Amino acid sequence: MRTQVGIVGAGPAGLLLSHLLHLRGIDSVVLESRSRRYVEQRVRAGVLEQGTVDVLDEAGVGERMRAEGLPHHGIELRYGGGGHRVPFERLVPGRAITVYGQQEVVKDLIARRLADGGTILFDVPDVALHSLEKDPYITFSGERLDCDVIAGCDGFHGVSRPSIPEGVLTVFRREYPFAWLGVLAEVPPSAEELIYAHSDRGFALHSMRSPEISRFYLQVPPDTSLEDWPDERIWAELRARLETVPGFTLAEGPIISRDVSAMRSFVAEPMRYGTLYLAGDAAHIVPPTGAKGLNLAVADVRLLTAALAEFYATGSTALLDAYSSSCLKRVWRAQHFSWWMTTLLHTFDDDPYGRRLQLSHLDYVTSSEAAATTLAENYVGLPFDFGARP
Repeated sequence: MRTQVGIVGAGPAGLLLSHLLHLRGIDSVVLESRSRRYVEQRVRAGVLEQGTVDVLDEAGVGERMRAEGLPHHGIELRYGGGGHRVPFERLVPGRAITVYGQQEVVKDLIARRLADGGTILFDVPDVALHSLEKDPYITFSGERLDCDVIAGCDGFHGVSRPSIPEGVLTVFRREYPFAWLGVLAEVPPSAEELIYAHSDRGFALHSMRSPEISRFYLQVPPDTSLEDWPDERIWAELRARLETVPGFTLAEGPIISRDVSAMRSFVAEPMRYGTLYLAGDAAHIVPPTGAKGLNLAVADVRLLTAALAEFYATGSTALLDAYSSSCLKRVWRAQHFSWWMTTLLHTFDDDPYGRRLQLSHLDYVTSSEAAATTLAENYVGLPFDFGARP
């Protein structure tokens, strides 16, 4: 089997890359170790930056997102018994976020690739990358896929990044002393916009996936077991952390899924080795507080698509050579914003000094238009030309 671009991973990065390449007449094959059912039902991020929404629209895969997604023009920071709205429409006019689950983006992309005759191979075992410096190929379940380049879009635990020889990558990481307990509940949201709540009991986030489905997160110890969190305890803790503003009552309903996610920051540099290009979580992880993971993946594959299109059209490798450095400018900006949001809103044990600093900074963000604008423009997503060289 032969193609121009071999793509490992059928998450949003790999699928969007395959679709964008198709629009430019470039062939690809997507290999995924999991089943189609698994990748279409895997609950992940749900906040799309303005730039991500624009990319999906321009690529012709935004129809359902526009019909079912929930545009938001602000968020609420809740602390100290009060709620403080950060108004995107005033601070960053014309830019907003759209709440639309990552699994829905994946469904849309799979349907479009298959309708266009694209090749996505699910349930592929034993994927291995070979000859990455020149004439690369991928083996899987006794098959061989020859290609010009390989895109590693298979996430933090995938095979792509470990295929790079030892000593090539420089890794930067930070582990946080807490995790997130995520809950999906069959109940209409109790607020029209996301609520980020800081309290002495820990952080909580009120989000949503649709007018009928709510998504919640609780800061919990890193070794938390789901067995320790029956429904009654989850709702009691959500009430304690969110019902801190007069007049607000949290609506409750059946919990349909729950999970515990570690909180970490991670960057591997460079994002290229020979003919292998890493994109999305294969190269970088951010804590979900800033809602940047999926959006960074989209920014990566947008750049990689442009670089590959230039290469196939002209033979120039200039954009391919600049791929890693160009991506990393945005990655590190998102790393800082995600770290900042995480340290601003979460409770760190035995640190009364730090808690006073948090409250002081929250007061500043909610009283200073300049500080609020910084949060808003990072949250809705910086323009794609951020950090570009003249």
